[in-house]
Amino acid sequence: MGRQWYRLACILAVVLCLTVCQHSAVNAADNWYWLGSDAKYGKFFDPVSVVVTKKVKTERGFVATEIEAWTKTTYSYAGAAETIENYKIKDSLPNPGKLAYSLAQVRINPQNRTVQYVRENFYDADGKVIWSKAEDREKEVNSQEFDDEFYAAIVDEVFRQGEMARRMAEDRWITLWQSEQGGVSTQVTADTTTMRLRGDNLILWEWEEQKDAAGGVLEIKFMKKSVNLPNGTELFVSGKYWSPKTGWQVLEDDMDGKYRPIVETSPEYKGLVRLRAFAKGYSTWVNRYRID
Repeated sequence: MGRQWYRLACILAVVLCLTVCQHSAVNAADNWYWLGSDAKYGKFFDPVSVVVTKKVKTERGFVATEIEAWTKTTYSYAGAAETIENYKIKDSLPNPGKLAYSLAQVRINPQNRTVQYVRENFYDADGKVIWSKAEDREKEVNSQEFDDEFYAAIVDEVFRQGEMARRMAEDRWITLWQSEQGGVSTQVTADTTTMRLRGDNLILWEWEEQKDAAGGVLEIKFMKKSVNLPNGTELFVSGKYWSPKTGWQVLEDDMDGKYRPIVETSPEYKGLVRLRAFAKGYSTWVNRYRID
């Protein structure tokens, strides 16, 4: 009797293993959830594939620090051409018309808002793999990244803190400050989806735009900052710069990695006041996923 139960347990284990392996390969997933589409791309993810692979114990209990899931992207001809150009794989895929969709296993760190492609396969319309890529570098997700929707949907499956709702909210971007001088107007807005507290520092991405009197854009700065709310200081972490002449360029740090004080008489101080108010009013939001 004992041997029969043992044999049955072994058979069940094999069946379970085969089921899990088939699912992890995502060769014929029936669980794709549509996130959105435009003229170039269709984005989907598989909620059933979402799994917490790492977590740490905090005073509030266990908190996920690494999440893995599968995503799917479909391509129009224009989307395929753009993707092939961005991936620099024209030699491998000279005809964009062959790229129908791709499947990717992604690894997410919610504390740092990062995503890493563990593996990615490109397919033709018949489901044949035409190009593959192994583990890629880790990158931070913000409004300018293709993975913004994927990140929000996957993290919501674990934490249910409203990443997708905040991403689609009318007040996702809040105005920090505005000024006008010599016919040039400056406006700075902040992306609330990126805001999270680390110690006393509020991490966020800002969009600074300068326009002339006719409304033409003179320059744009897209910056990641760390703002120490009690001390009223800020640190430039990274960013990009755009102008009609230069296009997009890497924005260099002119403070040599040091925090600078936000002067009370400056327009930027209004932004500090706004951030302090947001952090207080949306305390649960800015402390979500926190482990420090």
